[in-house]
Amino acid sequence: MTTAQGELQDKVAVITGAARGIGAAIAEAYDKEGAIVVVSDIDGEGAERVAKGLSRGSAIQCDVTDEASVQALIDGTVAQHGRVDIAVANAGVGRPMALAEMNLAEWRKVTSVNLDGVFLTIRAAALAMAATGGGSIIGMASITGFKGSALIGDYAAAKAGVINLCKTAATEFRAHNVRVNAMCPTFLDTVLVQEAVPTFEAALGVPFDQIISQKQGRMGQVSDVTPLAVFLASERYRFSTGSAFVVDHGWLASLV
Repeated sequence: MTTAQGELQDKVAVITGAARGIGAAIAEAYDKEGAIVVVSDIDGEGAERVAKGLSRGSAIQCDVTDEASVQALIDGTVAQHGRVDIAVANAGVGRPMALAEMNLAEWRKVTSVNLDGVFLTIRAAALAMAATGGGSIIGMASITGFKGSALIGDYAAAKAGVINLCKTAATEFRAHNVRVNAMCPTFLDTVLVQEAVPTFEAALGVPFDQIISQKQGRMGQVSDVTPLAVFLASERYRFSTGSAFVVDHGWLASLV
């Protein structure tokens, strides 16, 4: 009797920002599909907790804003498992703030994680993949990368940069069989979003639930986006690269 294999059976996957939220959910989804998952986060203890819940998980602490730390993450994965097949550049931060109130240090705190960190992860992972026959990279963008939004100008600008960066990387690494795509989820029920809700409500003067109901019907769950993360990493998507996939339950589809 044969045992059913998952779509990512024995693939080696690295996920940044995976101690909670979308990253942790993707780690669990990849684990269920048979992948060997390296859980990475600046929160080393959180990464360890997630990794312990996986069948073949391990954790490596990483600060994605530090070039040496990102390189050590990829090098450590290759040293332990021989290669990197999948990389999800997911680490991100955000705090609602009007541009007029934002200083340069606050701007850079968000963009260094959300854009610089994606660049460093993509570059290190793509080079490692190119040396071993290829792989799939996913950059975590957002629907905010397509439209401006009050209070998250730094976050939205970084996510727009991630979308374009993934397209450029897809073109440059295509000859090495390295695919690069962007995922662009809407507002999900994560700690990052819930922490921002009071600030949004105070500034906009309407309940956040009302905005969600009008624009996307209901609050998204991490389980709404993990199937796409599996698909983009799988062989089913092997011929496509350089795309940005929106998962927003219709948010961008209409003006009102």
